[in-house]
Amino acid sequence: MNARRLWSRILVVVGGIAMLVGAIDPMEGSLLILPGSGLFAIGTFLGQNERWLIAYRVWVFVLIAIGVGALWGLSMVGGIGGSSGVSPWWAVLMMPYPIGWLMGIWGPESPRWMLWLGIGVGLWYLTIFAIALSKSAFVGVNFVIAIIGVLTIGGCINSLVRDRSR
Repeated sequence: MNARRLWSRILVVVGGIAMLVGAIDPMEGSLLILPGSGLFAIGTFLGQNERWLIAYRVWVFVLIAIGVGALWGLSMVGGIGGSSGVSPWWAVLMMPYPIGWLMGIWGPESPRWMLWLGIGVGLWYLTIFAIALSKSAFVGVNFVIAIIGVLTIGGCINSLVRDRSR
């Protein structure tokens, strides 16, 4: 195995692990997820994969970067909703972050280990949802977390089944 191929595999594994570990706490974890998605894209490029796959992984990185930028920007101005005076609709600016993360986890050519661990992250999100409901915490955000958990599990299972049929 040449050095370029070795580095490609290392970067894909390290980037994938960073994206999964960062998802345990999506806000603070965004500081792991963003560089992780960048490493994942660079690893794909170094592996001399097809151009469409490289473009896909770069697009995942761009979506995550836009969403994380909005997340931290809105956090710096005091958050959204409640007493902050910022309409909850501004949260729409953060949507590229979970969309990009989902695309990165169960997108095309995702390693099988990443799909299996992605199911674990989805189950974690459903656990967070159940705990928050038992504590009667803010319900709107809880449902978003549950939806992301279900989408993660469903997307990972779909990718595993699709890969198995090839």
